[in-house]
Amino acid sequence: MGVWELLLVGLVILLGLCGVLVPGVPGSWLVWAALLWWALTDPRPPAWGVLAGATAVLFLSQVMRWALPPRRLRASGATPRMGVYAGAGAFLGFFLVPVVGAIPGFMGGIYLSERLRLGSHGEAMTALRTVMRNGGSSVLTELFTCLLIAGAWLVTVIWG
Repeated sequence: MGVWELLLVGLVILLGLCGVLVPGVPGSWLVWAALLWWALTDPRPPAWGVLAGATAVLFLSQVMRWALPPRRLRASGATPRMGVYAGAGAFLGFFLVPVVGAIPGFMGGIYLSERLRLGSHGEAMTALRTVMRNGGSSVLTELFTCLLIAGAWLVTVIWG
């Protein structure tokens, strides 16, 4: 697979990661479809291993999401700006503190967004708890899963 094709697969994966944060966009499906395309055009065992692992992890993620509260983020006061802050925090956290940093990064992004909007620590913490109870945990689960898959793809492309 050429460099331009890999960049295109990476772009679709990035679009899928952003799609997790946007209601109505099938983010995790875009990530999986990009991996499928990559595995079909680069039929080496590591590519198929990443695809199989991604399929299993996405399936478990979907099962977990069914067990979590339904997404009612708009009712909790979540804004698109908050989604950008949460996504950026999760992305930075994922790479600064490998893998597990995505969770505090996501929550830190929500906190920062609300702290800037509301002005006080107490109100920002209350807003963070409200958002996480009203579907933020569901978004975090899906985003974390897609970040794991994107990281596995990136490692396989670089060192595989």
